[in-house]
Amino acid sequence: MTTAAHPRDDRAFFGHPRGLGLLFLVEMWERFSYYGMRALLVLYLVNKLGWPSGDASTLYGTYTGLVYLTPLIGGYLADRFLGTRRSLVIGGLIISIGHFTLALPDLAAFYTGLALVIVGTGFFKSNVASMAGELYAPGDPRRDAGFTIFYMGINLGGFLAPLVCAYLGERIGWHYGFGAAGVGMLLGLATYLRYRDRYLPGIGLAPSPEARAARDAELAASASGVSKPWHAMVGALAGFSISLASTGFAWLSLVMGTIIGGGLGIALLGSRGEERKRVIALFVIVFFAACFWMAFEQAGSSMNLFADQHVDRMVGSFEIPTGWFQSVNSMFILLCAPLFAIAWRVLGARGREPSTSSKMALGLFFLGIGFVFLVLAGRVADAGGKASPLLLIATYLFHTFGELCLSPVGLSYVTKVAPLRFASLLMGVWYLANAAANKVGGWLAAQTETITSSASFFSIPVATSLGSAVLLALLVPLLRRLTASVPDA
Repeated sequence: MTTAAHPRDDRAFFGHPRGLGLLFLVEMWERFSYYGMRALLVLYLVNKLGWPSGDASTLYGTYTGLVYLTPLIGGYLADRFLGTRRSLVIGGLIISIGHFTLALPDLAAFYTGLALVIVGTGFFKSNVASMAGELYAPGDPRRDAGFTIFYMGINLGGFLAPLVCAYLGERIGWHYGFGAAGVGMLLGLATYLRYRDRYLPGIGLAPSPEARAARDAELAASASGVSKPWHAMVGALAGFSISLASTGFAWLSLVMGTIIGGGLGIALLGSRGEERKRVIALFVIVFFAACFWMAFEQAGSSMNLFADQHVDRMVGSFEIPTGWFQSVNSMFILLCAPLFAIAWRVLGARGREPSTSSKMALGLFFLGIGFVFLVLAGRVADAGGKASPLLLIATYLFHTFGELCLSPVGLSYVTKVAPLRFASLLMGVWYLANAAANKVGGWLAAQTETITSSASFFSIPVATSLGSAVLLALLVPLLRRLTASVPDA
């Protein structure tokens, strides 16, 4: 079988390049490793190690926050030195080693394994999405639908991982669950190495020193400007100072503030004119994405513990493993993503497709509605009963609607709006929304120790999600003006 002259011209994968199918599989296995950990971590800390739920949620927030923070660094290294295809190999190997280390029954190995997964994800995550973006030319109408297909790969891994890892962890041994996640990552890496030259030729290559110098010289002579080391230093200093004033000497907040500030400095001070407007729009979108993920990521912490302690999980004589509920969202993604992809294409053909920012406002609205069902479930729990699992499933259904309106189109938005030389860096910035949101979300989940009413606790994300939806809807006209130079942004 031969490939097209350029991967962008290939339409053999449901009208998309076959390279998208390869990246679909690679991301599926990387997400298998991540969602396996997501289903197990808090339950392991509380049920096996005996940690208080607040401490477990805080560690969960720190871990997942760092998992989404390190892609900013990995994206920058890929942009400047490694190339995305090499970064994927490095990241996949480190992630696998991390999970196999977690499989060792030792507390030191546990923390070491978490650290390795965090570092490996930094090399992997933003770069696989950037490679998917390279498969489409600017203005290609297939892009949003392509990222929705890519997003289905994420959720196929997210569906399978809790079923496998949670069963192994909860019923056989926690460390078997951790090790299974590493096997999944190795399978993804092997698939990528086998087929990348066939289906991704020329995609993600490392820039040569001559190419980097020529590119920077060209940009310096243009109106677009060029990033300089002092841009990163100014941004990093500003981020460090703001974090210090806000949180004091909290090491993670200082690290996150410094890295976020450095990324903002590189992109904002290193651009001019229309490019700078696009960078500003992207950071506004990132802020609202953070509002979304702060609430959405309660799934792995407060919602996971709520399911474990307050949901009726008996089906006849069989008790559903708590971690299996982590598969529900991904199952709905797999069922609904094709419908959303078709809807966007039909609306686009009629000239009525909402802008990305409008879709994201709708996503925040659906997220808030989903938490209303948890408020109802919380009232049952507050009265001393066991809530119906249908209420939790309804929450995941509406959260799925919200996710499909925000996450895949957000990934596509970054690849469209970000200046090319900042592509992986700003994809890392997109994941900063997850980093900050997971850390804040872990702090929020820890408040269940002081907010003893489940209904009251879950009312908080109802308010933050619906309020953010209204505010973003009001900002849509401004965002469209800032990205006027980008087709279909």
